Amino acid sequence: MIDLKFKQIVTLITICFLFSCKNTTGELTEIQGKQLPIDASIKGADSISDFISPYRNRINEVLDSTLAYAPKPFLLDDGKRNTSMGNLMTDIVFEETAPIFKGRTGKELDFVVLNYGGVRSIISAGNVSARNAYEVMPFENYIVVVELDGSAVRKLIDFLTKSTQRHPISGIQIVVDKNSGLESVDIQGKPFDETRNYYVATSDYLVQGGPSIGFFDEMISVTDTDYLLRNAIIDHFRKVDTLKAVVDDRFIQLDK
Repeated sequence: MIDLKFKQIVTLITICFLFSCKNTTGELTEIQGKQLPIDASIKGADSISDFISPYRNRINEVLDSTLAYAPKPFLLDDGKRNTSMGNLMTDIVFEETAPIFKGRTGKELDFVVLNYGGVRSIISAGNVSARNAYEVMPFENYIVVVELDGSAVRKLIDFLTKSTQRHPISGIQIVVDKNSGLESVDIQGKPFDETRNYYVATSDYLVQGGPSIGFFDEMISVTDTDYLLRNAIIDHFRKVDTLKAVVDDRFIQLDK
């Protein structure tokens, strides 16, 4: 009898314990917050500043060392259909990419096309440094070479002629009338031949975006160069003493 009562007491205690452990869900009734201003009143930790100072100084030393000289500003709005800054960029890409492409494939590069929005800064007159290259090309974009057939090149040319932006080109000359109607196209000094394929250097950003941003509707092949656009710019700066680029006749809009 005592054992039965003991078992009943244990059972009752266990049930009470289980009910007391039942999870309850709380309800959110209020959220409080306050603004913490980030200003000069907040002092940096000297230990952290001292630790990174040598690295920061070295980076600034590398970025600000003079690599070349610009005798005049290179701008993005100094021409009607092409600009000195855009021409400088595409000429650099052509010069630096052509030997890499030739070495890997045995083929000749035909022309270069970039997008106007991809050139993010001008270069002012005076000393030119690696920092300028980062300002002009802050993105981690690589140079690639796409193979296009004549029909795809025709579509690309149509896009360039109808665009209201000055998309940089090199190795190709486009002439349009006053209404942007196509007059003529020369590639490497020869009339455009729609029956052959062409090799075009550009940014991997434009290849990945393709038709969605107006470039490269159809591609036969893509050759990676493993060469950052920014590095091509820096390499060119190191090779030359004085930068040269002008608004020229690579893209002409006639008055009639």
